[in-house]
Amino acid sequence: MNTFGNIFRLTTFGESHGEAVGGVIDGMPAGIVIDMDFIQAELDRRRPGQSHITTSRNEADKVELLSGVFEGRSTGTPIGFIVRNANQHSSDYDNMRDTFRPSHADYTYQTKYGIRDHRGGGRSSARVTIARCVGGALAKLVLRQMGVSIYAYTSQVGDICLDRDYNKYDLSRIEDNIVRCPDPDKARQMEELISGIKAEGDTIGGVITGVIQGCPVGLGEPEFGKLHAALGAAMLSINAVKGFEYGEGFAGAAQRGSQQNDIFRKGKQGIDIMTNHSGGIQGGISNGQDIYFRVAFKPVATLLMPQPTVTIDGEDTTLTARGRHDPCVLPRAVPIVEAMAAMTILDYMLLQKPLLK
Repeated sequence: MNTFGNIFRLTTFGESHGEAVGGVIDGMPAGIVIDMDFIQAELDRRRPGQSHITTSRNEADKVELLSGVFEGRSTGTPIGFIVRNANQHSSDYDNMRDTFRPSHADYTYQTKYGIRDHRGGGRSSARVTIARCVGGALAKLVLRQMGVSIYAYTSQVGDICLDRDYNKYDLSRIEDNIVRCPDPDKARQMEELISGIKAEGDTIGGVITGVIQGCPVGLGEPEFGKLHAALGAAMLSINAVKGFEYGEGFAGAAQRGSQQNDIFRKGKQGIDIMTNHSGGIQGGISNGQDIYFRVAFKPVATLLMPQPTVTIDGEDTTLTARGRHDPCVLPRAVPIVEAMAAMTILDYMLLQKPLLK
């Protein structure tokens, strides 16, 4: 299961400390202008070493497209790409060769496969999400021709929270700060919290909010192919994600139907909806309103402090991690959330209208 999607499909390969991370995109519509500067900019938003609150691993993350593009446009054939690893410190993980890191995939990988790459988690490393950002950038190039915009931003770090209503914020300000939060005051508080947590050798989790605007009516299937289920599966496949909700989500469970129902009315161009508690999806199918959702991320499992654990033989031991790690994944996870949303929406648009024009 290294492939995502139905028609617009991404297959990924690579490990954190291998030669490279890369992938193959199949189902990319032909004739799309391939903006390499845009694709690289999307990778730069995810790359390590971009601020004092992220890992100090210094990787340029330069993407190379190997196929599927001719004279600056997609040909409709598979697009192969690669991003080479250049700044691995594999020796930082020597003390983890025979030790299971708490809350990591070490134990499950070892048990399932009988072998694991202990260097940075190997295939389970978040570095593999590079391929998702490339796939998401290509999907965005198609979606912007269709009038679809996708935003994600940090809406909570620890107990510092933004209002749940995304309409209260200027989404054009997401990139104005290193936390990727559209509220400047909350962003400063979040940055200070993450810096303090990092100094202690600890980590902190939070929430990313996603917003999809311009999505047409009719995307999604009525039973097992519901659009919100596809978005949920996409988000829950991201490293460190522990929860997904759309629309009012769990907050709506405490309300009455009279508070939650979205009322229809006659609009200037047909049927309109007065409110959007449903989050742009009803019956598993998009209704033309903004789709909004929230993704919960756990604290990073690698702590730069002693933790009790066991060896591969089940012997008690203590592990103190070394290396370069994020104290909070939220700032670098924002473009990954956008990428997964973009690939999901484009895939469902192609399912609805296979011949994109």
